[in-house]
Amino acid sequence: MMRWLVLTMMALACALPAAAQTGTAAAGKPATVRVAMETSEGRFVLELEREKAPITVGNFLRYVDQKRLDGTVFYRTVRVAPNFGFVQFGVQNAPKRVLPPIRHEPTTQTGIKHLDGTISTARLAPGSARGDFTIMLGDQPSMDADPTKPGDNLGYAAFGRVVEGMDVIRKINEAPTAPGGTFKGEMLAKPVRIVTARRLP
Repeated sequence: MMRWLVLTMMALACALPAAAQTGTAAAGKPATVRVAMETSEGRFVLELEREKAPITVGNFLRYVDQKRLDGTVFYRTVRVAPNFGFVQFGVQNAPKRVLPPIRHEPTTQTGIKHLDGTISTARLAPGSARGDFTIMLGDQPSMDADPTKPGDNLGYAAFGRVVEGMDVIRKINEAPTAPGGTFKGEMLAKPVRIVTARRLP
């Protein structure tokens, strides 16, 4: 009986580490993935929360892996105050670049907040997000989901952050804007070109 108990305990001890490796780790995928963005104003690096926001990160990586962001631009900057606002880039619904919309992952689900350097997916109604993205300058909790508010209170879907090259984002945010355009006074007079977007090893 004692020998059986010892063997059983040893078998359980061996099984526990294996069980802990299920999910992302078992598939050999780290919780985060990094993407380098080379632009006409310099390079920055994103760290994406693949484990926390799998749908939104998967969508962004499809645009990266299929090179759909190469040649697109940063086209919009919102400056509420110095170093506070956001910049926007993406495919702008170009028929040859845009992919189908994705299910919305609110910040209440992912736990990823709109802090300085956070990247999220631009949208109209929840579930309409495609291939346009925003990067925050300054902490912006107003873009997080807030179930206490009426109407559409699901916010934007945050899915990562800038970990290198935030100076490039600030430079884009401070660039001159044109008086007209879709977002009056917010469209960059000279859009900033994205040369390449590539995963890092």
